Amino acid sequence: MEPQNLTDISEFLLLGLSEDPGQQPLLFGMFLSMYLVTMAGNLLIILAVISNPYLHKPMYFFLSILSLADIGFTSTTVPKVLVNTHTHQRDISYVGCLIQLSFLYLFACLDSLLLMVMAYDRFVAICHPLHYPVIMNPRLCGVLVLVSIFISLFNSQLHCMMVSQLTFCTDVEIPSFFCDPPQLFNLACSDTSTNTILIYLVGAIFGGFPISGILFSYTRIVPSVLRVPSSAGKSKAFFTCGSHLSVVCLFYGTAAGIYLSSAVSPSLRMGAVASVMYTVVTPMLNPFIYSLRNTDIKRALQRLLSRMS
Repeated sequence: MEPQNLTDISEFLLLGLSEDPGQQPLLFGMFLSMYLVTMAGNLLIILAVISNPYLHKPMYFFLSILSLADIGFTSTTVPKVLVNTHTHQRDISYVGCLIQLSFLYLFACLDSLLLMVMAYDRFVAICHPLHYPVIMNPRLCGVLVLVSIFISLFNSQLHCMMVSQLTFCTDVEIPSFFCDPPQLFNLACSDTSTNTILIYLVGAIFGGFPISGILFSYTRIVPSVLRVPSSAGKSKAFFTCGSHLSVVCLFYGTAAGIYLSSAVSPSLRMGAVASVMYTVVTPMLNPFIYSLRNTDIKRALQRLLSRMS
């Protein structure tokens, strides 16, 4: 079989979670409901932060940017799933595949970096409370967000460039519901050893750096909290960090689940199911975690909903 150049391939086939026609309405309803909940929850967080002057603080500014990134993250994959499921088609164009994986890695990396920035914000607030307004000034907050965006853009373009160098044969069926570079590497006819090394190296750098930053922040936060004399002060500090830690565990836990499922289970569909948790469920749960565990967000949402009604 003669390999085709990538530019000659017009489309890929996304096999999704199931090829059973009887399950398509169920999958459509599941993805649509999760997408609507994700959009509504994250938009409410953003509107609550914008409309309430009390929430015009660095912590909630970063939270609103995180919600915006989650909207982009889930919008990269779910609308295409809904269209393909509704029309009973599985194709995605070559250009569309590259665009999808570019935005997917853009928002995934941005989520990761924002979680690190939010950990740094909690570190300054708890360990250096008197200097917090000076350190976390609006200029620094804007710079941190812009740097995170530029790093994420660089990361996404690296993945896009690595995929664009691949050569494929006639088999272009992707056993997932979105274009994922590891899956595309498995379909390539050319030697992908260098690409595989590069993608894991890039993943280790852009994934390991935020994790290291988060761990460093909390190794400083925990001793500072334990030195607080009053139990009320300790509980308030831990409560402030609880939402962030929950989101961190959910984000990186589901990401690790994708790689563990692909390594342990030979079924590629199991990896696709794990990807649903990472790309759809996590952005949906983030607003609930922050609204249920944060009194300020809860009050702002109540005021916002009362105005809307």
